Amino acid sequence: MKLDELKKQMKGVQIIQMTPFKKDGSLDLEGVRANTRWLLERTAGKDFFFTPTGSNGELYAMSNDEGKAVMKTVAEEVKGRHAVIVGAGRAATSETIKMCQEAESVGADGAMVIIPYYHIPTEEGMYQHYKQVAESVGKDFGIQVYNNPFVSGSWIKPHLMARISKIPNVIASKECTPYIMSYYAMQRAIDPKDMAVIGGSSELLFSFQAVYGCPGFISARANFMPDLSYSIYKAAAARDFDKVAELVDSLAPFSSFSGKVVANHGPDTHTGAPGETYMGVAVVKAAMDIVGLRGGEVRLPLLGLTGEEKAELRDVLRTMKVIK
Repeated sequence: MKLDELKKQMKGVQIIQMTPFKKDGSLDLEGVRANTRWLLERTAGKDFFFTPTGSNGELYAMSNDEGKAVMKTVAEEVKGRHAVIVGAGRAATSETIKMCQEAESVGADGAMVIIPYYHIPTEEGMYQHYKQVAESVGKDFGIQVYNNPFVSGSWIKPHLMARISKIPNVIASKECTPYIMSYYAMQRAIDPKDMAVIGGSSELLFSFQAVYGCPGFISARANFMPDLSYSIYKAAAARDFDKVAELVDSLAPFSSFSGKVVANHGPDTHTGAPGETYMGVAVVKAAMDIVGLRGGEVRLPLLGLTGEEKAELRDVLRTMKVIK
């Protein structure tokens, strides 16, 4: 896919695909394939793009070979029908470059690259990181900056992101700030011809970001209910914010259940706001299993749901009419 075409696809719903693992902890590649086929049937002709091996895809818990196998499987199934922007970030620039080159070699269209973590870089170090990563791959391989302070301990500020956006094949960011004024400042600092600023905090925050022209958002829930996520995007694109509010409110039972699961398994060790853990990965995987997909297990240090919680989640999905 040419870079200009790839840029045009940076809108709509970015599905952060879960990685299914079997009971024995091994990678379920056939599950990856089956889940991707299910999604393709429901997203044809719509503004979606696919991201396997992201944070919610548990890339950090996989070997390089496992990550590459998941990327390859998704790229083979999608076959250009949507953009495939894989998660491919490591702490070191050199290792990130290797992973992006591997992603390119298996047919991905681009890579979502997390901010360097562990050792926090200077602004110049951050810029050089993305510049060298972008220059290490082909001119049509897109780079999406994953601007996530919760997993990296840093945040690329608007003036620096504007500079990074001028790197030719940096085409998008996944903007994870929870603060609407920070998002507003970022959106206003970036020329949309250079970069799409994608909402990185799912449907709820997108309902606020869309007012300021957010072109799309990431979603983990779209793994098992893509129609609802897409309806929110389409209502926002039509500037029908009453409909957006109604649709986002329909997610409340699922959100409340997720919060309950976090409390059930607490206390957590997060240094941020209370409840900001990754129990949500287990919740989405369990929901996928319930609707007939291959959600599978999580890998430690994440924990799965109890049998009682899974039964309650089934009732939640029935109330939301996700299942009968």
